[in-house]
Amino acid sequence: MIDEPLFRITHDQCIKCYSCVRICPVKAIRVDVNTEFPSILPERCIGCGSCYRACSTQAISYRSSIEQTIELLHSGEPVAAICDPAISGEFHDITDYRKFVGMIRELGFTYVSEVSFGVDLIASRYKELLDNFRGKYYFTSNCPSVVAFIEKYHPELINNLAPLVSPMIATARVIRQRYGSGTRVVFIGPCIATKDEALRFTGESAVDAVLTFVELRQLFAQFNIRESQLEYFEFDPPLGQKGSLYPISNGILQAVGINEDLLSGSVITTEGRINMTDAVREFESRIDLIKRNFNIFYDEGCIMGPGTSPKGEKFLRMTLVKEYANKRLKTLNLDDWQHDVNSFEELDLSRQFIADDQRLPVPDEEKIAEVLKMIERESHLHGDVGCESCGYSSCRDLAIAISQGLATTDMCHVFSGKNRQEYIQTLRTTNENLAKTKIALKASEEKAKHEQEAQKETSEIISTMLQKLISGVVIVDENLKIYQSNKAFIRIVGEEATLIDEVIPGLVGADLKSLLPIHFYKMFTYVLSSDESIENRDVQFGDNKLGVSIFPLRSHKYVGGILRDRYMPELQKEQIVNRLQEVIDENFDMVQKIAYLLGEGAAKSEQMLNSVIETYSNPPGKRQ
Repeated sequence: MIDEPLFRITHDQCIKCYSCVRICPVKAIRVDVNTEFPSILPERCIGCGSCYRACSTQAISYRSSIEQTIELLHSGEPVAAICDPAISGEFHDITDYRKFVGMIRELGFTYVSEVSFGVDLIASRYKELLDNFRGKYYFTSNCPSVVAFIEKYHPELINNLAPLVSPMIATARVIRQRYGSGTRVVFIGPCIATKDEALRFTGESAVDAVLTFVELRQLFAQFNIRESQLEYFEFDPPLGQKGSLYPISNGILQAVGINEDLLSGSVITTEGRINMTDAVREFESRIDLIKRNFNIFYDEGCIMGPGTSPKGEKFLRMTLVKEYANKRLKTLNLDDWQHDVNSFEELDLSRQFIADDQRLPVPDEEKIAEVLKMIERESHLHGDVGCESCGYSSCRDLAIAISQGLATTDMCHVFSGKNRQEYIQTLRTTNENLAKTKIALKASEEKAKHEQEAQKETSEIISTMLQKLISGVVIVDENLKIYQSNKAFIRIVGEEATLIDEVIPGLVGADLKSLLPIHFYKMFTYVLSSDESIENRDVQFGDNKLGVSIFPLRSHKYVGGILRDRYMPELQKEQIVNRLQEVIDENFDMVQKIAYLLGEGAAKSEQMLNSVIETYSNPPGKRQ
């Protein structure tokens, strides 16, 4: 048993155009609300292949039987290829059908036979059924998609399906009776749905693999089989007669002369996706007035099946089928054909059908109204109104499908178009705001860049100014690590600081505790913890006496200290006084910028600088 679904959608190739959803006659394709990707529901699918043909990106593929066929051909068992007569319309590029038979045989098939003979047998059984009218009208049961449609969506009509197998199954039974029950059978035809139909039959009716015409072409290419390299071969018997007309929708009727006369005939023939669904619906509701049997094919005849090459020309194929049938009839030995028909007169060609109701419960009116309101189509609650671009015949039908979880609101093109326009307008407004924000951000970045450059320049000026001061200046952090110091401080501290300065300019990061005695650096600790300044404190440091002022720059974070040598000559004192006064007058705003950079302390800096001036203006012993 094969578990692989007949069709699958590859999301990597899917562009979410929903062509498959729109064309599916039974809405067997669900659109996921979260991903918006469509997916095929195998239990609802009737195998018609409409989605496969409608997919422009080839995101939809069907179950391949190529490898399965190759395995059969290598199994050592006899394998028969049974060819649908539509092959004459498909392979117009092969000049003689006998060459075509040779190409199939070259693949490794033991027998190559026509399904036309199976059509002849089934057609005669239909004639018997319809001629022996007992008040019951039938659907022909040759097209597997039509059979699946009735079983799943009109199960109350399965008793109106003619209880006869398709020509494919009939031919499989003929082959095993003719060549032995151990013969394996591969059907070659234009239909994809036959792949699933074959899975329903076992024993003498079994079809072991189904190849579409497209797959057969792939096998010819894979094994490099060409017409020019081969001789003529005839089909293996039994040969068909008018069953060769089967690919044309009413061909099975003409095969045995079933009356199609418009006035006296008892059969209506129709084909195509829309005609098929309409015919079944009208049969169900109006058969008491129509009073006809229905011969229905999903496609426009088997010659246009989804397993044929794309872009096929219908009327060219019809012509080729008719020409092939005429050619075969001219060479057919009718006595041999009749003998073969008689030999299979007792062959059981009956079958049964199974109701497989896939109809979903219709949601209540309140739910339908709620969905219609959601897609802004409240006025379409009743009646068959809608543009049908979503794939449903009316807005109401779409609302029902949304309620059933088969569709999404985005499938309504009017609604999604309106939302799209609103989204585009919102996006446009957002983009305009983003553009304005970008301009403002760029201006802010330029301003910040200029301010940063100005701060850097100011910092460099201040640093240069500090280095020019004759008094020692040092700034330390909360851990008593030096943040900045000038040359005068390094000179005052002594030789050890000078050596460190050669490695680490400005003693940045050096531990103040390792440079100053305990009573000295504890003053810095005091200012850090108390946030109170120490001004003009005399401190003995080695042979020098220093005037020390320490003040907070940022509360509990940074403190600054100024150290003055009390024993400096008077001349130098005058010069220092003049130079410091000049610094204060000309560069006070630079000192303010120190406070800006470090957080606080501009006023303290001014006080300490003034303190230096005062100290040198009033040396010890002269203070008032």
